[in-house]
Amino acid sequence: MNETLRRIVKTEPEWGATVARLVLGLVMFPHAAQKVFGWFGGGGISGTIGFFESIGIPSFLAALVIAAEFLGSLALLLGAFGRLGAAAVSVVMLGAIAKVHWANGFFMNWFGQQAGEGFEYHLLALGLAAVVLIRGSGAASIDAALGGGETQA
Repeated sequence: MNETLRRIVKTEPEWGATVARLVLGLVMFPHAAQKVFGWFGGGGISGTIGFFESIGIPSFLAALVIAAEFLGSLALLLGAFGRLGAAAVSVVMLGAIAKVHWANGFFMNWFGQQAGEGFEYHLLALGLAAVVLIRGSGAASIDAALGGGETQA
């Protein structure tokens, strides 16, 4: 295995990283499925791209966001190149905070009294992604099966 690939799949064979990876993947996948398939009340690809264009994000960037969220969530669920999945989700979350949620403050809009949702959810996702970026995909992952869970000298 080449050095770059080894660094990407290297993982600590621990359950804490596994839990962080799976929770982040399980939370992100339905959001991605809204954007890709229109599931769970989502707009699908064309509706999502249209929404992004309406807030000033070009269609090619919207397509990258959709791909990053979808492929990132799958990578996290499978534990296959989990660090790349966590990085993709992190970029999406940072973009969402900067472009949409920062102006609404910290808190979610539980009672409909704000103009929109705050960024607390995004910070939680970033925290889970940080665990995967630092520790890897953890136990029970494809990364570990690829040799990323071996003790490295």
